[in-house]
Amino acid sequence: MNFTIRPATRADAAEFLRYLALVGGESDNLTFGSEGLPFSEAQEAKMLDSVTPPSVFLLAVEGGKILGNISLQADRRARMRHRGQIAISVRREAWGHGIGSALMQAVIDHARRFPELELLNLEVRQDNLRAIRLYEKFGFCKVGFDPALMKIGGEWIDYDIMQLRL
Repeated sequence: MNFTIRPATRADAAEFLRYLALVGGESDNLTFGSEGLPFSEAQEAKMLDSVTPPSVFLLAVEGGKILGNISLQADRRARMRHRGQIAISVRREAWGHGIGSALMQAVIDHARRFPELELLNLEVRQDNLRAIRLYEKFGFCKVGFDPALMKIGGEWIDYDIMQLRL
C-alpha cells in the first residue's frame, strides 16, 4: 500500500465519520460499533479544528481513502500535562501493511517534540494480541487494567492500560 500520513482537517470530517462507522463494524476492538460516534459532521469538523499541539490527530490515507487514524490527546491541566492519551484504528483491509506501525511512530515522534509530555497511555482489549504486540514493539508496557470497560452482547470486556515513558 502506498499511503501517506497527514494531520486531519475539518474537510475530513464527513469521510472520517464514515470511516469510524466502517471500522467500528469490522471488529469488537473499539469502544463503538458500526454506529460510529454520535457526532454530526459539523461537530466533528469543530473538534478537528480544536486540536492544538501537543495534541494531534493524524490520518493514514491512500488516494483520498482513510486507511487508519491515530490521535494524541494531551491534558492541559498543570498537574496532568505530562501525560497524553492515544487512540488508534486501522481498517481491516489494511491490517498487516505497516499502517499501525507508521501511525504509532508518527505520533511518538510528534510527542517527543514536546518536552512537557513524558508519558503516553492507551487502553487495549486484553485479548487483542495483535495490537498488544504492536504497542510492545514501540516500548509500551502494561501498567494496569480496567475490568469490564465495555459490555458487548452481555459479556464484560476487560482492557489493559499500557504506557510508554518518553
